[in-house]
Amino acid sequence: MDIQERISGRNVTLLLSGEADHHGVRGALCKIDQIIDTALPRNLTLDLGGVTFMDSSGIALILRSRQKMSLLDGNIQVKNIPTQARRVLDAAGINRIVSMKN
Repeated sequence: MDIQERISGRNVTLLLSGEADHHGVRGALCKIDQIIDTALPRNLTLDLGGVTFMDSSGIALILRSRQKMSLLDGNIQVKNIPTQARRVLDAAGINRIVSMKN
């Protein structure tokens, strides 16, 4: 899984691409933690536009990012969600705890 970051002040957008599965998410979690710890954002946006597949590991990535942002009293949103990933997130009820936009 590839992550590109865009930082503007205390706003961070992470553009995720590839497969959000066990293998892809493993390294991505460390990279996201490092970005959050360095930038200390008030707002984090996870842009899933380039995600080609998502399973429960992708859910864990979003929930972990939410937890990190909560510790900073920050906000998180997920946007540009592909159809397959949207079905996974909707089935898990993620929209009840994380802002999701297309």
